[in-house]
Amino acid sequence: MPQRANRFWTIFLSIVLVDIATKRLAVAALTPYVPRNVIDDVLRFTVAFNSGGAMSLSLGPSSRWWFTLLSLATLVVLGYMYKQSSPNDRIQLASLALICGGAVGNLIDRIRSPRGVVDFIDIGIGAHRFWTFNIADLAVTIGTATLTWILCLRATTDERRSHVIPTTGALDEPN
Repeated sequence: MPQRANRFWTIFLSIVLVDIATKRLAVAALTPYVPRNVIDDVLRFTVAFNSGGAMSLSLGPSSRWWFTLLSLATLVVLGYMYKQSSPNDRIQLASLALICGGAVGNLIDRIRSPRGVVDFIDIGIGAHRFWTFNIADLAVTIGTATLTWILCLRATTDERRSHVIPTTGALDEPN
């Protein structure tokens, strides 16, 4: 297996398997919507089922299927980006693997259960809580932030290169 594929699939499969395992463990060990403190009330495990998208975004009664189609379309775009990636671009490949692994982890839940995606990580202080999320959400968030950073950095670098004045020859000579 080429080195690019090896890196990608290792991260991708790790995220999918860890996501599935932690969701199953959470559903088996916890009562839905009853928080269990892990670190005081800052980190709690609370099983919740999200039939919508990120942050419980809803697209109506067909949300499950719309988000399934959106996930599949996103995976196609990310597959194209993977094919276009240089084998030496380790960070971009890791970012794509994190996003794809997380998307597939949540897609499996969406297809498997009408209750929706299993979320269980609950962070906050007292009544001030962040959205409940899972390993797949964490992977998508980290992967997307990293990929965005890489693409912005690359665009800035490319823009600077296009504005460089040639240092060889006279300015009025054609290149």
